[in-house]
Amino acid sequence: MGMELADIETALAGRHPRFRAKQMYEALYAQRRLDLQQVSSLPAAIRSEFETGALETGSRFESYDGTVRYLMTLADGKSVESVFMPELGRDTLCISSQVGCPIDCKFCLTALMGLERNLTAGEIVGQVLHIAAEHGLDPRDRQMNIVMMGQGEPLMNLDAVLKATRLLVDPNGIGMSERRITVSTSGLTPKIEELAKSPVRPKLAISLNASTEEQRIEIMPITRKWHLDDLLEVCAHYPLRAWEYLTFEYVLLKGVNDTDADARRVRKLLANIKCKVNLIALNPGPGIPFETPDPERVESFQEIIKPGMPCFIRKPRGLDIYAACGQLKQMSDGAELVAIS
Repeated sequence: MGMELADIETALAGRHPRFRAKQMYEALYAQRRLDLQQVSSLPAAIRSEFETGALETGSRFESYDGTVRYLMTLADGKSVESVFMPELGRDTLCISSQVGCPIDCKFCLTALMGLERNLTAGEIVGQVLHIAAEHGLDPRDRQMNIVMMGQGEPLMNLDAVLKATRLLVDPNGIGMSERRITVSTSGLTPKIEELAKSPVRPKLAISLNASTEEQRIEIMPITRKWHLDDLLEVCAHYPLRAWEYLTFEYVLLKGVNDTDADARRVRKLLANIKCKVNLIALNPGPGIPFETPDPERVESFQEIIKPGMPCFIRKPRGLDIYAACGQLKQMSDGAELVAIS
């Protein structure tokens, strides 16, 4: 899991014929055989010698709206979260890139964990393959979207994220389109520039969440290192593909960043960038010192931005199982999983 074809060829070199590497690669990624013992075309020697490294479900929580949150067990005993969101005509998988997160956004439950470690490319892809196997998903049969918006700051683990992306889009492997994969960042400007140079890359989403530098520092301390003006400058020159828009995500916090004046500033900040805006009313959680704005406030914010660029209100999924945006904190105890009213 996480090996590209050339990696598997190297692992087999001198011991098994080269064509076996292709068989293993296609069995794992295209056919999603997470146990080589299921691959009868492989000789017994290979099936017993190699393990796929497939992830296992530690806990599984299902929401009233059909969303499923998985707490997956990793080889070292740590765990990471992924979310499956079925929709009419398509499915979305929200996956993680790190165990925990180092960014310390003040409205996010994951930030309370801190960072435990980066995930490997195999552990990133493994989340997709595990959920696909659980729900019988195949991107060749039905639209499947992947958003790297779970635990972690993906651009702090960029090499593994890009390797995972190559495996996801390989037509001889999982067979997804780059158009269906999105990576979200808090705004690491040097890493955004590095991402832009990659020949195979997901779409980019930026967590903006504020209309001024001072406001952003208050809720996203990372802005002290990578300033808002620099971030917007990099975004303005980001080499978008012909079909592509940048996405800016904006979490609305009641009485903090949700005024009409904020909306007008956001519209002005993004006026020269080919982009769309996703508005997210705060998804609450224990230990988060902010409140969710009223729906009317969110709609008013949207109406101010819409004349300047596409602007959407993201519908929360899985609130009752702590699966919504900003809620992934490995909640597993029954006392913690109290439905949010």
